Amino acid sequence: MRADLSNTSATRAAARVALVTCGELPGLDPDDQPLIPALAARGVAAEPVAWDTQVDWSAFDLAVVRSTWDYAKRRDEFVAWVDRVPRLANPGDVIAWNTDKRYLRELADKGIPIVPTAWVEPGDAWKPGADGEIVVKPAVSAGSVDTGRYDLATQGRLAAEHVTRLQRSGRTVMVQPYLADVDTAGETALLYFDGEFSHAIRKGAMLTGPDEGVESLYQVEEITPRIPSAAELALGARVLEALPVPARDLLYARIDLLPAPGGPVVIEVELTEPSLFLGTADGALDRLVAAIGQRLS
Repeated sequence: MRADLSNTSATRAAARVALVTCGELPGLDPDDQPLIPALAARGVAAEPVAWDTQVDWSAFDLAVVRSTWDYAKRRDEFVAWVDRVPRLANPGDVIAWNTDKRYLRELADKGIPIVPTAWVEPGDAWKPGADGEIVVKPAVSAGSVDTGRYDLATQGRLAAEHVTRLQRSGRTVMVQPYLADVDTAGETALLYFDGEFSHAIRKGAMLTGPDEGVESLYQVEEITPRIPSAAELALGARVLEALPVPARDLLYARIDLLPAPGGPVVIEVELTEPSLFLGTADGALDRLVAAIGQRLS
């Protein structure tokens, strides 16, 4: 049973939640800002706190990781921070696992269909094919930063330079085929709170060409509500079963799917700092607040 914080005055007076962000977004991403008044209405004091701020994290009843999107180039520091924070959502061991996309190999080993991926480690030789379209990106990344799309018939040299650039910075590289159905169907993101499906969104295709750098923390996305297909929901359920912890232990989960000729495939499972698109579905904000309340109880 979920906690009703409005009827527990002692909890209402004491509960304090950190909505964890980064220094570049001190007031949270706009998608998360409604959490503050929604939690306040239930007697919970929520405040944005940058993850690398010197603060007594034990003073919070719960720390909810949200827009920590600068972690990708400081992952070791971020994972060390995770280990120091008590009462963290999602759990620290899950975050450590999820912040390196090599977790997709584990899911594939369990029979989960993922976008076919070649993993190029620093020092590995890699040569582009003669044709086709590919995507190049680092295994540790957020917001589609350092990600590019290449037509190998004309841009093979640029693709190779991108791979080499990432390798030289010590990063594992992912090389994937570009699944062109996304251009018309878009990407589907399935959102779960406490392991239960909440809502879904459609994300428009973003990659239009080679990586030219991104000045902000993320590439701008075109987001609209979506009713997921039965096949997408079935795959989402399989992914939840394949995770290293029970889905009910996760405050939130986002499973990103791409359309493919044989059915949907997983491009990413976001358990660390995903946008939750709370404004795209009636009741989504209330469902997340209720899930937070359950942890506070």
